Amino acid sequence: MPYRRLPNTDQARIRALRAVVNKADYGDVYHLAVSLGTVTKARNFLVRFNAAQTYYAGCFERQSQAGRKHQAHVRMARLFVSHFIQVLNLAVIRSEIRPAYKTYYNLVPDDMNVPDLSSESALVQWGKNIIEGEKKRLSHGGVPIYNPTIAKVKTHYDIFRESYDQQKNLQSLTARSLEELSSMRAVADELILDIWNQVEKTFEETTPNQRRLDLCRSYGVIYYYRKGEQREEDTKG
Repeated sequence: MPYRRLPNTDQARIRALRAVVNKADYGDVYHLAVSLGTVTKARNFLVRFNAAQTYYAGCFERQSQAGRKHQAHVRMARLFVSHFIQVLNLAVIRSEIRPAYKTYYNLVPDDMNVPDLSSESALVQWGKNIIEGEKKRLSHGGVPIYNPTIAKVKTHYDIFRESYDQQKNLQSLTARSLEELSSMRAVADELILDIWNQVEKTFEETTPNQRRLDLCRSYGVIYYYRKGEQREEDTKG
């Protein structure tokens, strides 16, 4: 015998609920295999569940599209911040800038390595450190660093920060929409299970067996065959 399995994706859940709603909308409501009360529940829930799924998909798509642009901004900001620190270190090595001035940037005077900028949160902090540090050093009479200038660094950093904040907001919206959708899945599964139980109960005496299965399938019940079972089922008629 084939076995049934509840839908395991949101689109499959929507199709299962829509199947019984369509039966009521386009068939004889007085000969439905499920109660009208259940159909009403399915119809009302389907509207909300479909809306939640559509909203989540939209949030995810907007986040993905913005994310591709955001990564380009990350690379440019990382490039300019890293380059500026390297030029600053070279200026210290050449005695053009006093090592002690590196503390303005929260850098260790005798450490000539570039800080770890691999994470976006680190880039946020170090970009801020470098911009504020250069401003402080210049206010004490320091000579500006060129190639890159702090103005170019700030331009790319500001673009990155705006993109970074936007991405955080989009991620938050996507997470909230997914949480809302996830909370509805258990309700959907419970409703589909109730529908399928009613359908199978209605047609449990129908013969031949293949017709019973076909009638149940018309209400969205999903059956799976194990290897070799379908041929056996067909031979039974």
